[in-house]
Amino acid sequence: MRNRVKYRRRFGDRPDGRRLRTIDPLFNVAAHIMKTRNGAANHFTGTLNISEVEKYIRAKRRENMPGLGLLHFFIAAYVRVVSQKPAINRFVAGRKIYAHTDISVCLAVKKEMTVDGQETTIKIFFEPTDTIDIVYQKVQKTIEEAKIKGDSNNTDKAARILNYVPGILLSFVIKIIEFLDYFGLLPKKLIDLSPFHGSIFISDLGSIGLPPVNHHLYDFGTISAFLAFGTRYRGESSRLMQFTLTLDDRICDGFYYAGVFKLIQKIFKNPWMLDSPPEEVVEDIR
Repeated sequence: MRNRVKYRRRFGDRPDGRRLRTIDPLFNVAAHIMKTRNGAANHFTGTLNISEVEKYIRAKRRENMPGLGLLHFFIAAYVRVVSQKPAINRFVAGRKIYAHTDISVCLAVKKEMTVDGQETTIKIFFEPTDTIDIVYQKVQKTIEEAKIKGDSNNTDKAARILNYVPGILLSFVIKIIEFLDYFGLLPKKLIDLSPFHGSIFISDLGSIGLPPVNHHLYDFGTISAFLAFGTRYRGESSRLMQFTLTLDDRICDGFYYAGVFKLIQKIFKNPWMLDSPPEEVVEDIR
């Protein structure tokens, strides 16, 4: 496996992203025409054959991952796709296009599986070379920490602090935060706390017996993709599962997205490839 090329931050970059200076001019123009993330959103709905994935998960559970599930697999698959198709890890901010400096996955987690159970949002950081074993360990550790009773993560604490601000002043504070984010001046510590800043938001609706929904993107922040997947069911000759994926159309074109979906299908047909790191990590353009 080849080593990744280290990038030195330049003027115009953000704490969480480097500006793409050689991108096709059409993308730069599109960022000015389609000014909001939701206004540029494409919604995909599809069905995946998960027969091989379920066999793989059962085998890994027998080894050393008793809690492995489809959520872990989807995250590991996404990390692997980013390692080969880095353009899906881009975002638009201040009408400029950036490449994320890391791979960060946001999840909503119930601290207790009850109607009144508190919900929190967690963010997990990954490397493009991470195997499913490493992904599993990172996800389990972060989820367990979030579920500790009486404990709140830093995102919860920040939300509570903002909640104490009176309504009129809160609107002003939010405007300042949006202004700083637009110009790439938001401190890295705040970005790391924000559930609206990251590579992708993933929702496992199948865990609560629901079908996937076509979720919107957040106009604030940097998340360019929202993945939701639902319950599993049996087809004529295989196990199937529906998913929805909302993507920002401004970060790459349809032909590139087609390559992304082909790679996803390849991973689902041969899930064992996630046991080893990729032979090469593809870098995004400069």
